[in-house]
Amino acid sequence: MTPDTTIVLVKVADGEGSINITNTHPSAALLYTSLANITEDKETLLVVTPPIMRVEPGQKQLVRFIVQARTPITTQRLKRVTFDGIPQKNNDGKSTVTMNVRQNLPVIIHPEGLALKNDPWVLLKWTRTGNTLNVSNDSPYVVRLTKQLTLLPGKTAAELPNNYILAGQSLSVKLPDNTPASVESVQFTPASLYGFAVNAFSAPLN
Repeated sequence: MTPDTTIVLVKVADGEGSINITNTHPSAALLYTSLANITEDKETLLVVTPPIMRVEPGQKQLVRFIVQARTPITTQRLKRVTFDGIPQKNNDGKSTVTMNVRQNLPVIIHPEGLALKNDPWVLLKWTRTGNTLNVSNDSPYVVRLTKQLTLLPGKTAAELPNNYILAGQSLSVKLPDNTPASVESVQFTPASLYGFAVNAFSAPLN
């Protein structure tokens, strides 16, 4: 099962979002779709339909994500979705080995009235206190980026706990003891709103 995009964008203003999944297997398969919360956000905001569907070889299946929030959504929210393709068993009685194919994608829920921003990582604020690197996301956007960080000059390596920073979230990272006092910026590789990796970005370190 192959999705046509690497991320699902759900706009609250539209009431839903969707994605097409293509069965690239030579035989029919069952498509199981399930939503998952991230550790920091357990609130149920979406319902997926259809959760289970038979998809013929070469055919596409539209999967919809319906917004069902109990309270207004005022910032971007992050969820995960998995698509499991389970090939149908042969009817000829022969023993065959089948392999389930799983795709795991991020889901961004975008609030009504908020402008889309393709480079939300420019809004991150980076500071250093001793050997602790702090990053704050005071914006209403989810920022997705690689965990790996490079402090410049000196190319000191550091690593975030996740490959995302939620709206309103602050994180702290322990730096190596030999981190130079002269570092001036933090370099990382962000991901665009639609899931594409972009060039490495250097943010000033205050």
